[in-house]
Amino acid sequence: MRKSRFTEERMIGIIKAAEAGEPVAELCRKHGISNVTFYKWRSKYGGMEVSEAQRLRRLEEENARLKRLVADQALDIQMLKDVLQKN
Repeated sequence: MRKSRFTEERMIGIIKAAEAGEPVAELCRKHGISNVTFYKWRSKYGGMEVSEAQRLRRLEEENARLKRLVADQALDIQMLKDVLQKN
Protein backbone atom coordinates (compact mmCIF):
# COMPACT_ATOMS: atom_id res chain seq x y z
CA MET A 1 0.00 0.00 0.00
CA ARG A 2 1.29 3.45 -0.90
CA LYS A 3 2.32 5.61 2.03
CA SER A 4 0.70 9.02 2.28
CA ARG A 5 2.87 12.11 2.21
CA PHE A 6 0.58 13.60 4.87
CA THR A 7 0.66 12.56 8.51
CA GLU A 8 -2.48 12.11 10.56
CA GLU A 9 -1.64 15.31 12.41
CA ARG A 10 -1.50 17.29 9.17
CA MET A 11 -4.71 15.73 7.83
CA ILE A 12 -6.59 16.52 11.02
CA GLY A 13 -5.17 20.04 10.99
CA ILE A 14 -6.51 20.61 7.49
CA ILE A 15 -9.92 19.24 8.49
CA LYS A 16 -10.03 21.47 11.57
CA ALA A 17 -9.15 24.51 9.45
CA ALA A 18 -12.14 23.73 7.23
CA GLU A 19 -14.36 23.35 10.28
CA ALA A 20 -13.13 26.74 11.49
CA GLY A 21 -14.53 28.33 8.33
CA GLU A 22 -11.72 28.33 5.80
CA PRO A 23 -13.04 27.47 2.31
CA VAL A 24 -12.37 23.87 1.26
CA ALA A 25 -11.28 24.85 -2.25
CA GLU A 26 -8.67 27.25 -0.85
CA LEU A 27 -7.38 24.64 1.61
CA CYS A 28 -7.07 22.06 -1.14
CA ARG A 29 -5.19 24.43 -3.40
CA LYS A 30 -2.87 25.55 -0.59
CA HIS A 31 -1.98 21.97 0.43
CA GLY A 32 -1.96 20.48 -3.06
CA ILE A 33 -4.76 17.96 -2.59
CA SER A 34 -7.99 17.33 -4.45
CA ASN A 35 -11.47 17.93 -3.09
CA VAL A 36 -12.09 14.17 -3.22
CA THR A 37 -9.05 13.54 -1.04
CA PHE A 38 -10.20 16.13 1.47
CA TYR A 39 -13.67 14.62 1.74
CA LYS A 40 -12.22 11.10 2.12
CA TRP A 41 -10.04 12.37 4.96
CA ARG A 42 -13.01 14.10 6.52
CA SER A 43 -15.10 10.93 6.40
CA LYS A 44 -12.28 8.94 8.00
CA TYR A 45 -10.78 11.43 10.47
CA GLY A 46 -13.61 13.94 11.00
CA GLY A 47 -14.19 14.64 14.68
CA MET A 48 -11.01 12.84 15.77
CA GLU A 49 -8.09 14.11 17.73
CA VAL A 50 -4.51 13.30 16.71
CA SER A 51 -4.07 10.65 19.41
CA GLU A 52 -7.23 8.86 18.27
CA ALA A 53 -6.02 8.85 14.65
CA GLN A 54 -2.67 7.39 15.67
CA ARG A 55 -4.43 4.69 17.69
CA LEU A 56 -6.66 3.93 14.68
CA ARG A 57 -3.59 3.51 12.46
CA ARG A 58 -1.96 1.13 14.97
CA LEU A 59 -5.16 -0.92 15.21
CA GLU A 60 -5.46 -1.12 11.41
CA GLU A 61 -1.85 -2.34 11.16
CA GLU A 62 -2.44 -4.96 13.84
CA ASN A 63 -5.65 -6.07 12.14
CA ALA A 64 -3.83 -6.52 8.82
CA ARG A 65 -1.11 -8.56 10.55
CA LEU A 66 -3.70 -10.79 12.21
CA LYS A 67 -5.57 -11.30 8.92
CA ARG A 68 -2.34 -12.45 7.25
CA LEU A 69 -1.71 -14.83 10.16
CA VAL A 70 -5.20 -16.37 9.86
CA ALA A 71 -4.81 -16.73 6.08
CA ASP A 72 -1.47 -18.52 6.53
CA GLN A 73 -2.96 -20.88 9.11
CA ALA A 74 -5.96 -21.63 6.89
CA LEU A 75 -3.57 -22.46 4.04
CA ASP A 76 -1.55 -24.77 6.30
CA ILE A 77 -4.72 -26.55 7.44
CA GLN A 78 -5.87 -27.02 3.84
CA MET A 79 -2.49 -28.45 2.82
CA LEU A 80 -2.56 -30.91 5.74
CA LYS A 81 -6.07 -32.01 4.80
CA ASP A 82 -4.95 -32.59 1.21
CA VAL A 83 -1.99 -34.68 2.37
CA LEU A 84 -4.19 -36.76 4.66
CA GLN A 85 -6.71 -37.41 1.88
CA LYS A 86 -3.98 -38.69 -0.47
CA ASN A 87 -2.79 -41.21 2.12
